[in-house]
Amino acid sequence: MAIGVDLGGTKILVARVEGKKVHDTQKADTPTTGPADVASTIAELVARIDKSPHAIGVGTPGQVDDDGVVVGAPNLAGWQDPVPLQQLIRDATGCKRITIDNDVNVATWAEHRHGAADGHDDVLGVFMGTGVGGGVILNGKVRRGPRGLGGEIGHTMYQPGGRRCGCGIEGHVEAYAGRVGMEREARRRHLAGESTALVEISGEQRMKSSVFEKALAQHDAVAEELIEEAVAAAAVAISNAVMFVDITFVVLGGGVAERLGADFAKRIEGAANKLLVTHDAVEVVPAALGDNAGVVGAAALVD
Repeated sequence: MAIGVDLGGTKILVARVEGKKVHDTQKADTPTTGPADVASTIAELVARIDKSPHAIGVGTPGQVDDDGVVVGAPNLAGWQDPVPLQQLIRDATGCKRITIDNDVNVATWAEHRHGAADGHDDVLGVFMGTGVGGGVILNGKVRRGPRGLGGEIGHTMYQPGGRRCGCGIEGHVEAYAGRVGMEREARRRHLAGESTALVEISGEQRMKSSVFEKALAQHDAVAEELIEEAVAAAAVAISNAVMFVDITFVVLGGGVAERLGADFAKRIEGAANKLLVTHDAVEVVPAALGDNAGVVGAAALVD
């Protein structure tokens, strides 16, 4: 068994993992006081499970280099500069064997090893949650790239000059298919005078994936339009990936995708295949591991 750590923008999940079986789960809010406190919190959670862990795998937002240094994690407060996360966790836990990778790479790896992509050696993972992340597995190995950018499908282009992405560039897929991007557009339309159940349901609170689900159940026009745009953006990104590397199998996960279910995955599959030279060239299926994908994949890094 190994310890898996899923570091998110709002919570940290830690567990002892055996294959896809998750034991002794521990969780805490992600500190907003900087990387050192995040590492300290991870160490506290790990110690509740095992005071002398032999191996820890970590999934984190951002790009991760071979030394476990993280850059580009805007959803983690105080992480503007490169963060030597591997060393911080090593110092905090005393564990020598620590492996770190991008959280979506980790989740895609989990689905490949133990979930919906089991048996497939070439896989694209697309995770639609707060933003849109992706991971690529080719010939049974994660394709990270020299800068850790492999699979970052959310930051591919959908509409040049379009909505501003959280990274600051206009028109990225994430601005159309990520929950934050959709919320921002819903509130913009509301302020411009459009009535929408999305704002009525959420009020001043965060517009969670469940809010979109409820608004769609009410046949809210703005919610339907935003989801249709999300389908179109995801389909363009997936079809481009298919043509670049000839991947035929896509796992669709993340909070938005999980809430909207198998029908949402099929809508994206149909839209993507309409953009391809050969129809029915790609299969899009829902992820199978849910919230456990992060810790399962992280543990698999050191398994």
